[in-house]
Amino acid sequence: MLKGTVLGATAVVVASCGFQDEQVALKLAHTLDQQHSVHRAMVYMDKRLRDLSDNSMRIDIYSGGQLGSERELIELLQIGSLAMTKVSASPMEGFVPEMKVFNLPYVFRDSDHFWKVLQSPIGKDLLLACERAKLRGLGYLDAGSRSFYMNDVPVHTPADLTGQKIRVQNSQTAIKMVNTLGGAATPVSWGELYTALQQGVVSGAENNPPSFYLSKHYEVSRYYTLDEHTYVPDLLLISTEVWSKLSAQQQGWLSQAVDEAVTYQRALWQTSTEESLAAVKAAGVEVIYPDKQPFIDAVKPLHDSYQGTSVGELLDKIKAIN
Repeated sequence: MLKGTVLGATAVVVASCGFQDEQVALKLAHTLDQQHSVHRAMVYMDKRLRDLSDNSMRIDIYSGGQLGSERELIELLQIGSLAMTKVSASPMEGFVPEMKVFNLPYVFRDSDHFWKVLQSPIGKDLLLACERAKLRGLGYLDAGSRSFYMNDVPVHTPADLTGQKIRVQNSQTAIKMVNTLGGAATPVSWGELYTALQQGVVSGAENNPPSFYLSKHYEVSRYYTLDEHTYVPDLLLISTEVWSKLSAQQQGWLSQAVDEAVTYQRALWQTSTEESLAAVKAAGVEVIYPDKQPFIDAVKPLHDSYQGTSVGELLDKIKAIN
């Protein structure tokens, strides 16, 4: 008979055969669809945590924004009412200024360079820096690279973005990036973006292939330019209040389950990216593979503007990783 409630890291007491055994249930919420690779990795993480802990720990997953938006979920973590969530690194720059580096274009040479940085002391330090906001970063999940998609204008060079209203996430660095490339950055919430594209409130947006496909934005935006300007990972976060209540052994089990789930999700993401690109091409979208150098040259002033700052120092360290 299961007794008690599941909050943050509340222990759930299970009475069986005359004795009591304590099970820790971690409550995790996110805003994604259950078909998304991140959700599927979370299901796998729960399974591995149960196995590693001999069923003394579990993760209860609430998907699809049932418990609120990303911002609301972060706030629940901060007060310890929710144990874990997934958030894009993009809005995290409001909590950890160094996270701006993920919103800067052409910081990473390619996917291999990106993951080398995340797995280096740089990436680990950025996860731990979240503790300033009562959040602890447990790991990075793959969200691929972001590229521009447009309703009516094919983008081959930065000049093609001139004057175009481009939807961006609510990030000052993302806004600066699009404006530097000549576009007119326009923050729009993800849930309102399909309608904004359809009604011409914005003429384009930028995101990774699975998001472009699963959101059905390809029904409106017929040009997809794989300029791969940013690599913005997702972060798996846990409340520091909840983390501190776990024993060292429990923290170890959870960390191992997270590491295995990250590896699992990266494989799922690669497959999803390939399938998404094939699907939008089949639907009639023109996928453009531009020369990236003009884009890289165009955003150099943005990189230079961070010289002498902590973000600038981080940029130099990242570029030095081979």
